[in-house]
Amino acid sequence: MPSSVVMTSPPGGPRPGLLARIFGTLELIKFSHSVFALPFALSAMLVAARDGHPLSLWTLFWILWCLVSARTAAMAFNRWADWDYDTFNPRTKRRSQLGTRRLTMVLCLLSLAAFVFGSAQLNFLTLALCPVACLLILGYSLTKRFTSWTHAVLGLALAAAPMGAWAATTGNLASPLPWLLAAAVWCWVFGFDLIYATQDVEFDRQAQLFSYPARHGVEAALRLARFLHVLTWLVLLAFGWLAGFSLPYWFAMLLVMGSLMFEHALCRSGDVHRINIAFFQMNAFVGLFIVVGVAASIYWPDLPIPFTNGHATFNPGGLFK
Repeated sequence: MPSSVVMTSPPGGPRPGLLARIFGTLELIKFSHSVFALPFALSAMLVAARDGHPLSLWTLFWILWCLVSARTAAMAFNRWADWDYDTFNPRTKRRSQLGTRRLTMVLCLLSLAAFVFGSAQLNFLTLALCPVACLLILGYSLTKRFTSWTHAVLGLALAAAPMGAWAATTGNLASPLPWLLAAAVWCWVFGFDLIYATQDVEFDRQAQLFSYPARHGVEAALRLARFLHVLTWLVLLAFGWLAGFSLPYWFAMLLVMGSLMFEHALCRSGDVHRINIAFFQMNAFVGLFIVVGVAASIYWPDLPIPFTNGHATFNPGGLFK
């Protein structure tokens, strides 16, 4: 920890029992935020199943297992690696009361082992890609120490979710659809993490951390986030067109656009409470709208779609075999 950060003693007092510490650690790693990657993985699975790759309950179980374990490992390692910073950051120092650094590392190792085991239950491709996924989900936590593009690395880590789900369902990554969905996730996460990081500008500068807002300013970060979220929406449009989705998906795209616009309206105020709403609630809605739009389009494929004179008859799965 750099000496430029003003240090005070972290909250003390007696530690709670083991069970309380376990639940505290789950809160510490924001276990509920697993919701961000889940809708995109589900969307990839649904489209792959529609295009001739039936999804068994067994495969679905292990995909969900890998999603939750990978995300838990990533956040547990993040909390372990940033423990000293989080203890003295005014926004995050309460975290030291929710668990212990040792228990956080134990949770990380157990989750990482669960992720590798789950990958092995799916197919050879998911197991082969497992080391790459581990490098992304663990390496992100260290990048803020040497690059201001740490938010882009986080985007890559979450973009692996639809790619992994598609690979688990089909055994290949030959179709452009998972790549487009991953690109949308990358832009989306990159953008909303820039917004979230504006809360820590002063602390990051004092601690000599390389977040983008700390290095380039809040306004520059918000401009880049707006650009990335416009790009997110455009890539999602391309994904929907190439997948041949019907009307529900395009209606969902209007809701996604509205959610992103409202997110940026909230973050302009600089109010921490509003930024937290923008970060969690609006982005949770984005994922929900997308997966519901995909599912509804697959369930009602004959509803007319824009940009064509007919119905959703385009089959990218057949085209790219």
